[in-house]
Amino acid sequence: MLPFLNSTMDAQALSKGYEKKIDSIIQTEFGNKNEPGGVFLITQHGKNLYRKAFGKANLELNVNMTPENVFQIGSMTKQFTAVAILMLEQQGKLNTDDPVSKYIKDYPNGDKITIHHLLTHTSGIKDFTKMKSISSIAQKEMKPEEMVNFFKNEPVDFAPGEKFDYNNSGYVVLGYIIELVSGTSYEDFVKKNIFDKAGMSHSYYASDRKVIPQRAYGYHKKEQGFVNKTVISFSVPFSSGSLMSTADDMLKWQRALNQNLLLNSKETQKAFQKYKLNNGEEFTYGYGWHLKDINGIPDREHGGSVFGFKSMGVYIPAEDVYVIGLSNCDCHSPTEVTRSIAKATLTEMKTSSK
Repeated sequence: MLPFLNSTMDAQALSKGYEKKIDSIIQTEFGNKNEPGGVFLITQHGKNLYRKAFGKANLELNVNMTPENVFQIGSMTKQFTAVAILMLEQQGKLNTDDPVSKYIKDYPNGDKITIHHLLTHTSGIKDFTKMKSISSIAQKEMKPEEMVNFFKNEPVDFAPGEKFDYNNSGYVVLGYIIELVSGTSYEDFVKKNIFDKAGMSHSYYASDRKVIPQRAYGYHKKEQGFVNKTVISFSVPFSSGSLMSTADDMLKWQRALNQNLLLNSKETQKAFQKYKLNNGEEFTYGYGWHLKDINGIPDREHGGSVFGFKSMGVYIPAEDVYVIGLSNCDCHSPTEVTRSIAKATLTEMKTSSK
């Protein structure tokens, strides 16, 4: 456990009660130290205010969780996919206004669906996670093209740009476009252009076969107790949900975005602005992030859920505060816990600055 660092919160001393308050918020959901648990990290200006692990990383071997454990992050993967697309745009290799048909010739309605629609969940294409036939491929090794073929001929839910409806298929198509445009696999592109550049040495494209140091094992809770997570082929969620990381590496990711290490400020801004539907109505999603607010202060947030794991990250630009929560059981959600921690931290800053 890291002690509180005095250089944070503009050298204001955090109240003694702050750590206890955060502990108690987390323990409402992660209170049992003999169950799968989680890791929580709170930082300001890149400095740790709080960093703790709860519960077990592996039930069978009775291994306690540590703040260094590696988790699957599920849909937080979408942030990396969106930034990879913006990197290719910055290099002049594609444009977010390009139609999908420019890259995937035979994509149905592909001349009407743009990369922008895919990034913002406004494409209307069928979300493959809602298809009954998903179980037939869940454990198959799928090429990106095969994944796209799996859902592309399904009837669409609405016309492109008509509404916002969270959609995994769109991000799978984006991953395939990244491969087509860059000439490398999604896994290699993300590793070389994001993980390596940001110094994220404990982040990976997920695998159940590779030996991953400090891996937290994933669990489900059943009536009779905990069971190991259902096995899926990571080629199925692919660029919509197949990355793994640690709390510390996710902070490096946030810092790399802030410091324009990966993208210039113009491209970065595209990820964090709100967009409008065809009817002019604004919705609260950029490229890979929900754009909401906490206590009336704008934030950028996203969660993730994949068999055996849940994740949630909240960033508050005005205060440069980042909160990340990672869980190794889909029975324990860090979503509300992480938002509550962010709220409590903002409240703490208000009172300690008086």
